[in-house]
Amino acid sequence: MADGGAPNEAALVERARSGDMPAWKQLVETHQELVFRTALLLTGSAEDAEDIAQDTFLRAYRRLNRFHSDQPLRPWLLTIAGRLAKNRRRGLGRYFRFLGRWAAHSAETHSSRADDMESVFGALIDQLSTAGRQVIYLRYFLDLSEAEIAEILGIPNGTVKSRAARALAKLEAVVRAQHPDLIAERVND
Repeated sequence: MADGGAPNEAALVERARSGDMPAWKQLVETHQELVFRTALLLTGSAEDAEDIAQDTFLRAYRRLNRFHSDQPLRPWLLTIAGRLAKNRRRGLGRYFRFLGRWAAHSAETHSSRADDMESVFGALIDQLSTAGRQVIYLRYFLDLSEAEIAEILGIPNGTVKSRAARALAKLEAVVRAQHPDLIAERVND
């Protein structure tokens, strides 16, 4: 890296290609949390996400010679994880049902305003289509770029934009209809 001492990602990739396992380990440690979180959001299962994360790094290591080291590694890894999750996933229904149960439990057991907002937000997100939920979670929970989301989901950038716009419009309409008090609070803040 430019901060002195630690090698940059491209150098680590090149070292890993030549069999340097500490270099590969450093790359895995850098990206493993995001790969796991992406798989978790796409499958809804921590167990599946763990398997997918491990599989992602195994496949990436085996195919490291195909990776263009002048490109960032993160989008490539997330694309692999996204494809594995898509192949394994039977639908995001399990995860969103879990979110709904968690949100309901959170509202029952906690009285703070933040917990109430999480509950409301979970219920709102649950009303989106699977495609809308995917884009919202990847964009706003994992803070991925549109290009990264497009790679992960295997869709064009324009489709990511249109899905995000539709999902946000639906969320706004639902908030206006079901929670007008939130709009009033936002205006008054």
